[in-house]
This record gives sequence, C-alpha cells and structure tokens, in this order.
Amino acid sequence: MTELSVTRADVERAHGVIRPHVRRTPVVEISAADLGLDQALPPVVFKLEQLQYSGSFKARGAMNNLKTLDIPAAGVTAASGGNHGAALAFAAQQAGVPCTIFVFDYSPPAKIERIRSYGAEVIAVPGGFEALMDTTRAFAAETGALIVHAYDAPGTLAGQGTVALEFLEQADLDTLLVATGGGGLIGGMAAYVEDRARIVSVEPELAPTLRDALAAGRPVPSPVGGIAADSLGPVQIGALMFPIAQDHIDVALTVPEPAIHDAWRWLWTHLRLVVEPGGAVALAALLSGAYRPQPGERLGVLLCGANTSVVQFPD
Repeated sequence: MTELSVTRADVERAHGVIRPHVRRTPVVEISAADLGLDQALPPVVFKLEQLQYSGSFKARGAMNNLKTLDIPAAGVTAASGGNHGAALAFAAQQAGVPCTIFVFDYSPPAKIERIRSYGAEVIAVPGGFEALMDTTRAFAAETGALIVHAYDAPGTLAGQGTVALEFLEQADLDTLLVATGGGGLIGGMAAYVEDRARIVSVEPELAPTLRDALAAGRPVPSPVGGIAADSLGPVQIGALMFPIAQDHIDVALTVPEPAIHDAWRWLWTHLRLVVEPGGAVALAALLSGAYRPQPGERLGVLLCGANTSVVQFPD
C-alpha cells in the first residue's frame, strides 16, 4: 500500500481542532420509494453539508489550515471558483487576519458576494485556472501572504475528511456517494473511511478529473465545463489525494448534464432544499441509475454546497 499524505489519524486530529468552529451538519433519511428506488431498500441518508458555515464543506479545511499553520501578518490568499474563497474568508474573519481571494471573472455573483460578506478582498482574474493560480502566487510573493490551497494541501484534506467522521457517527452506512472536483473532499473522506465503507466518486461528464486520472494512472489534465464547473471543475485532480483514491475509492462514476439538472431540481421540488448544481452531483448518480444499489445496501449521499443566489432551474 502506498504511503498516504493524509491518514485517518490526521482527520481525527483535525476534527478535534475544528469541532468548536464548524457546524455538525444534520442528516435526514429519505425513503427508497421517494427516490424512485426499489422499496425494499433501506432509506437513503443525506448529509446536509450545504448548511455548513460559508455554504459548503470547505469551511472545514479552511478552518483547519488557519488553526494549525503559522499565519503571517499579510494574512492568507487563495485562488477559488467561489466556495473555497468563501470558506477561507469566513475562517480568516474568525481568526482576525487579512484575506485576499482571486476568482475567475466568470465566477457566480452569489459566490463573490458571499466572499465579500466575510470582509475579504475579491479580485477577478480573466482566463483559466493557470492564470488564476499564477496571479495568486505573484500576490503571495509580493505581499508575504500565505496561500491556502483549495484541495491539494494536507490541512485541507484532513479538514474535509471530518465530513466522513461525522457521517459515520450519525448513520450506519455501507456506501458513501460523494461529488468530486479537485478531490480534497473525497480524498479526505476516503483517508478517514479507509475500507470501512465503500466510497463512490461522482463527477460531471464534462469535468471528469478523477476518472481520467485513474485511467491514466496519474493526475492528468481534463476538460472543464458544464453547469457545475465553478465548483467541480479543476484542470486536474490533486496530487496528494490521488494515492488515496487509488487505495480507497471503489469506483469513479460520471453523470451527464441532464442528470445534474434533474437532481438539482428534485432536491427543491421534493425536499425544499436549495443546493448549487455541484452540490447535487452525488445524488444525480443515484436518481439517474449511474449508481445502482445492491439489495439491503445502506447508502449515504453528501449534499456538499449551496452557494447559489436563487433557484433558477433550466427548462
């Protein structure tokens, strides 16, 4: 087995650090019949991580970094599609340190306003991910600010992994369905779970970073597009999580755009839950049939983010 960058013990330590500063988000059981599944299946358990501070699970990793790293007087900075920026801005506000976030010039206005609401400076950068990272690195070199990576840092992975620790305390589960972008969330969760439950990665077909990396045997550039690209659309999967994925993620599925639309709409129509499109991707695998549960399988589905301004469903 490969020596991993983050372990179960790291996640447990992170949980002790951040527990007073983040929400223990609730779970809710949804009957198989309500989901259009075989009625003989046990209820599916949703963890409502979209209710986390800053609107997504990313508050966990951001808080773990700020509580365990030496923060310079210049504060912290990051490149972000929106959710990590909001999380880091929230954590920085709590810590009383400066925060500057660089976002895509096409990042959703709701996410930009969420970042600003925590007192951070937001700077929009034209171009793609590399342009965003280059600008962030240049700012850090000039000012001395500390870069906190959205998904490819040990503190981030360990913090995000606390979602799994809570989920398995709250429900007895065989399988967890988790949306994957850069891999910080699912990598941290898989590091904690190890082989105690199955971990299923779900990605948009238009942003298949983990699927492509597993097929190639290493992180490789992937296409970025689709309705969930602002939260699940990095250029490639994180290097630190990749060995964890190889050891502990059972399967990497993809779902098409219509399936994401349908899951996004289903959550509002049936549960009156507002999530962003990326937050509905794990559920899309179940509703579309991309993931078919076995008889008696106890499923957990993570709803991971809700930074959207209004519920405007596509026709």
